[in-house]
Amino acid sequence: MHKALTRSAIAILAMLLIPPATLAQRTIVETESHRFEEFADDVWFVSGTGTIHTMSNVMVLVGAFDTLVVDSHVTPAAARALIDSLPAITDKPVRYLVNSHYHFDHAHGNQAFPEGIEIIGHEFTRKKLNGEIGNVLEENTFKSFSDPVPSLVAILERELEGADTPESRSQIESRLKLQTDYMNAIPEVQPTPPNITLDKKLTLFQVAENGSREIQLLHFGRAHTGGDVVIYLPQEKVLFTGDMLLPFLSYMGDGHVDEWPDTLEGLKSLDFDLWLGGHGPVMESKQVIDNFQDYLRELWMKTTALYEEGVAWEEAATQIDMTSHSSNYPQIQGPGIDPRAVRRMYELLDTR
Repeated sequence: MHKALTRSAIAILAMLLIPPATLAQRTIVETESHRFEEFADDVWFVSGTGTIHTMSNVMVLVGAFDTLVVDSHVTPAAARALIDSLPAITDKPVRYLVNSHYHFDHAHGNQAFPEGIEIIGHEFTRKKLNGEIGNVLEENTFKSFSDPVPSLVAILERELEGADTPESRSQIESRLKLQTDYMNAIPEVQPTPPNITLDKKLTLFQVAENGSREIQLLHFGRAHTGGDVVIYLPQEKVLFTGDMLLPFLSYMGDGHVDEWPDTLEGLKSLDFDLWLGGHGPVMESKQVIDNFQDYLRELWMKTTALYEEGVAWEEAATQIDMTSHSSNYPQIQGPGIDPRAVRRMYELLDTR
């Protein structure tokens, strides 16, 4: 659907396409690059349609006079596509951009937002993005995801040459364009830090159509990174968790696995009905919190035991068996876990 369509036209078309049972739950609006789902009045959860590499979810809060956006996607190009799509749901200018954490797939679009907006994040996020603590463009997390992209492009080019049906050729061409555009967008990135920071809590009050919306930005402790912030709307009972809590296992290459379970206790203190992670679908179940806490505690225990036995982290990554959690995390197919997670845990254990 073309982004030039008016909001009303898009909404009407969306209503015609959505089954009646779903209409009562949410409004769905799509542009060429983004899908917007409204789960409370002017509270939108946003994901990519697949035409541009966005890599992460976004939340948009529309007020009577301005708009707040949570997270900025993986590149300035992806952020610009988001900004260009916002008129499909509002004509209110963006006033605030909140970073749930510093990782590239959530914050490397910061620089594309209009000059003069306020970028809000944890103090740790600012220090990471302004270079006070390392260079995020040279660190393992960014490089382990971005360095393989040229090789993937080359593989897709070879697959395209061998495509033997129009259907397979079309699918490969779409994937190739997506990855080529992403590869070409990466060099533009200039890490852009928040200019407003919080330590534990910052509360905003956004003038909304029906009064005032309370927006709580909360840091419960170290987890996925050293500066995870969750965005909580107490009136709407909606929570955005970034990558601190996902419907599946989170990346742990910069995590604090030993502290993460206790940090997740903070989520249990909040009264919410819906939560959205930085990746994956909107969720309702709070059982995921307990499941992930159990996983993290066992992972830390097993990793610590191998560390104390003197097993190298590379070998430990192949030995750690978390298959007892496969019913909650079907992606667990057998022994072995992400070596980046084990290397990180060994780094933490080295400091003790």
